[in-house]
Formats: sequence, structure tokens, C-alpha cells
Amino acid sequence: MFRGKNYKESAKLIDKQALYDPMEALNLVISASKAKFDETVELHVKLGVDGRHADQQVRGAIVLPNGTGKSVRVLVFCKDERKEECLAAGADYAGGMDLVEKIQKENWFEFDTVIASPDMMGTVGRLGKLLGPKGLMPSPKAGTVTPNLKQAISEAKAGKVEYRLDKTNIIHCPIGKVSFGAEKLYENYVALIGAIIKAKPAAAKGQYIRSCVTASTMGPGVKINAQKQL
Repeated sequence: MFRGKNYKESAKLIDKQALYDPMEALNLVISASKAKFDETVELHVKLGVDGRHADQQVRGAIVLPNGTGKSVRVLVFCKDERKEECLAAGADYAGGMDLVEKIQKENWFEFDTVIASPDMMGTVGRLGKLLGPKGLMPSPKAGTVTPNLKQAISEAKAGKVEYRLDKTNIIHCPIGKVSFGAEKLYENYVALIGAIIKAKPAAAKGQYIRSCVTASTMGPGVKINAQKQL
């Protein structure tokens, strides 16, 4: 794989075999960030579970203490009488069948998070094949199917992130921007790792956190000593 000059320079700062303490790892990620934009810092956590089994799924959502640094566009599926309430609470779009048709007919995806009231899920279900692969389908587990739309909107705007296993049993999640500095990133890291540990399935056997790596958008990965996560 071709690596640019900045990436190679950054990679020299990091010992690929070493396991760093979380704070040290985050400081390294910041030092290694050479892009001309404010890079997102991500956490990649490999778990000792088998997500193919329903009783070993790991999924949930958490509001990061310092947010993600990203402005989130929120779409809410609700009955007509609740549209004004949702827009007043900060939703970017609110509606019902009109939005379903816009997504279906225009392939419209100008939003980052989808929230729905429970009485709208019959309608939203038609979008499963479109929203599902993009990770946008509302779900009760992530707190995005709820009668309390106001709270869900404010949490989404405050930097709520959803974490879930991919097909290789890894969770990929943003924990902020390089500009946050190591302390704020560390606070977000502790909150996310704590939530993942709390979500450990009873059926999980052996070592739960197999590896933990942090990296900025364009930078090299830094391994974190997962035993010192908190």
C-alpha cells in the first residue's frame, strides 16, 4: 500500500510493537497528526466475542462527555402533530411518509442520525434496506426509537455515539477531534471503553478486550494497553 510522506514521518514516532498507556497513546496520535484539517480521532476495539451469535452481540450508545466535535444532522420520523416540537428541539428534519418517499425516490441522505417515535416504526421499516447498510436504522438499543424525541434529539446533538460490532468483531468509534487535546480525548475514551466493558455479554468467554488501537483520520495506529483502560 502506498503511504504518503507525512504518514511515514508520523509512523517513525510510534513503536508498532509497544502497548502504550491510554494518555501516552492519545498524545502520540496528536503528535502524529499532520493533515491540514482537524482530524477525527477514532478507537478500534477488537473483542473476544462471536457476533454471529445473538447472545454475544455488543451494541449500545453513549453521550461522550466532550462530544465528537462534529455537527450532527438529525432526522426524526414522527407524527405530524409532533413535527414542530422536534424542529424546536433542534432536529434538522422531521416528518413521516414525506421523508420516507424522499429517501426512496431521490436517494436522499443529507443526515447523520435517524430517530423515530415507536408508532412510526411500521413506516420506517420500509427503509430497512436503505438505512440498514449505512448504520442509520433507528433501534431501541441505541436509544433512537423512543417516545422521548426531545431528549433523543438533544443527546444526538450533544455527541452521542453508537457502538456496535462489525463482521470481524471490532468496534470502530470516533472519540473526538485532534484539536480537543489529550485530556478531553482521554475523558471520551474512558467513557466509551467503560460502556463497552459494561455491555460485555454473559456468554463471552476468555479475554474480552483483545486489542485496542487509536488513530487519527490520516495517521498511523497506536496500540493501547487495554488492561490500563480505566
